[in-house]
Amino acid sequence: MSRRAVRTEEAPAPVAGAPYSQAIAASGGETVWVSGQVPLTPAGELAADDVAGQTRQCLANVAAILRAAGGTMDDVVKTTVFMTDLGQFGAMNAVYAEAFGDVPPARATIGVAALPAGASVEIEAVAVIGATR
Repeated sequence: MSRRAVRTEEAPAPVAGAPYSQAIAASGGETVWVSGQVPLTPAGELAADDVAGQTRQCLANVAAILRAAGGTMDDVVKTTVFMTDLGQFGAMNAVYAEAFGDVPPARATIGVAALPAGASVEIEAVAVIGATR
């Protein structure tokens, strides 16, 4: 199995120069593991204060990374959503539903005490490029 790092300027660089890739593509590029994306703009600024806006930016970052890997959000088969306040689940879920439509990927949502950069939401994804949903 081969693997390569996926990198795009359309999503933020790893937080504070941390040692991780935006994503890793493996098995000839068809499977892509996208690192957890917090709601930072490509310039590294927190995108919004509200959970809906933060979710939107997290998903935009995931989409940009998938484009760099040759895929789209339609290729996502699994996500994990981390939230600092599960009481805001409805706001996150409404934006998430817009991004994935009628056949959303498998998902886990986990409540956590804190996230990097003061974020309220972080989303990681696994995609299979060319997967049909």
